[in-house]
Amino acid sequence: MAKVLVRSSPGREPVPFLRGILIRSLQDAGMRFEESYALSNLIRNRLSKGKDDLEVSEREIRKMVEESLAVGYDPEILTHYRNIMPVRNVILVKRDDGQIIPFSRTTHQKRLEPCGLDPENAAEVTAEVYAKLLAQRRQTYTLDQIREITQEQLEKRIGLQVSERYRAWSRFIHSGRPLLVLLGGAPGCGKSTVAAALASHLDIVRTQSSDMLREVMRMMIPKKLLPALHTSSFTAWKKLPLEHHQEPRNVALINGYLTQAELLSVALEGAIQRTLQERVSMILEGVHIHPDLLRKISNPGDAIIVTVMLGVLNADELRARFKGRGKGAPDRRSRRYLEEFDAIWDLQSFLLSEADRSGVPIIRNDDREEAVRQSMQVIIEQIVKDLTHEQKKSTK
Repeated sequence: MAKVLVRSSPGREPVPFLRGILIRSLQDAGMRFEESYALSNLIRNRLSKGKDDLEVSEREIRKMVEESLAVGYDPEILTHYRNIMPVRNVILVKRDDGQIIPFSRTTHQKRLEPCGLDPENAAEVTAEVYAKLLAQRRQTYTLDQIREITQEQLEKRIGLQVSERYRAWSRFIHSGRPLLVLLGGAPGCGKSTVAAALASHLDIVRTQSSDMLREVMRMMIPKKLLPALHTSSFTAWKKLPLEHHQEPRNVALINGYLTQAELLSVALEGAIQRTLQERVSMILEGVHIHPDLLRKISNPGDAIIVTVMLGVLNADELRARFKGRGKGAPDRRSRRYLEEFDAIWDLQSFLLSEADRSGVPIIRNDDREEAVRQSMQVIIEQIVKDLTHEQKKSTK
């Protein structure tokens, strides 16, 4: 199919015909999406039916559209379309692979948030970048030019540190390197909720929970063979051999947890190695994300691995969360969590102590949005650290 280039006015650089822009104009005129899509396809096919690339003016395309609307469509749609001025403020971005796409303010803003900006500041910086692009009176920019202008605006408005985070995040996105986020914490601390939010902000499509892996293993291994696997992390000690029951309860609790975590380590390592081999990013969350898991990862390659431990440091807050589960999701057995609350609290104390001992960042999850923001900041800082280290190695 021949390439169609559109010139909006004499002297301006022609750009590829973008069907999405025409669809949006037709919808603005009152046409349903299905009809807009079909007519836009018809116009594109009519323009590109030849073998050679074609250059047409914006006026010629509008004439073709108006002629098509005059036949078989509501006359009001044609009237509305004629009253719509050609889109002059469309900024186009030329990607590294040569493809040209419209500049998306939503995507740009989303790329800023992992750097530690709240949505309001990210939106304001994106608006300033867009205004800067329009002021330069160019229609097409490269990704590098967009990044350079964004860095300038970030440094000017927020500061050098955030600007450097953005630069590192942009470099990482286009490096092809996988990102592995290990998110641990006791039951009830909000791991799955934070993991879902991080996946959305960081554009990570693969997430996995240790609870799901545990369920798979339970289906494969009988309860009589591994009883410690077929119970909760905070009651696993009750399934240990009788000699462990003579130990102090805190000691027995931790031994039970570590036994279950060790049983699951094979599945966790398998999930990690698979994602590293496929070079895709993943968030792995669960109570079984023990700091020692990092030591078992072999051949990480060029992956960037970040471990974060979540915690709810107020006992009343954590207890209230379990009560809330009972109202919204009775199948989560909130009563059992409340009955075993002391064990869960002790397990959290152990996990936080181990994280502190291992240098794993601990993030309080009293406020979900703040916990997500801090988690993203930890991730970006690790990316900056890794990329800086690699750059120093390459210059030696």
